Amino acid sequence: MAEARIDIINLRLRTYIGFNPEELTKQQDIVINAQIFYPASNACQSDQEAEALNYKTITKKIISHVEDGHFNLLEKLTADLLAIVMEAPIVSRATVQVEKPHALRFADSVSLTLTGQREQ
Repeated sequence: MAEARIDIINLRLRTYIGFNPEELTKQQDIVINAQIFYPASNACQSDQEAEALNYKTITKKIISHVEDGHFNLLEKLTADLLAIVMEAPIVSRATVQVEKPHALRFADSVSLTLTGQREQ
């Protein structure tokens, strides 16, 4: 069985993230990275779209959720995005990282990473 890994790299979006007064009224940049694993043997053999994971659909759901949302914590946002990725029954496991650039003085960014795996 061939296991595929799809990487969504540096998806840059804007959302309301944080709980400080200025964060409640001003959107901030975030950067999303995801690794999504699924069994790809059928897709590799058949070359048929229906056998593969549709990463475009997943990405559209992520974009909509982020751009329409208000989040206090990186933990909540990251958990929501991991849940979106894991919605597709074909996904066996996934890791989602959300970065908040310029969240700390003297640091490029702060990030939070969550991993999920489908129970066998």
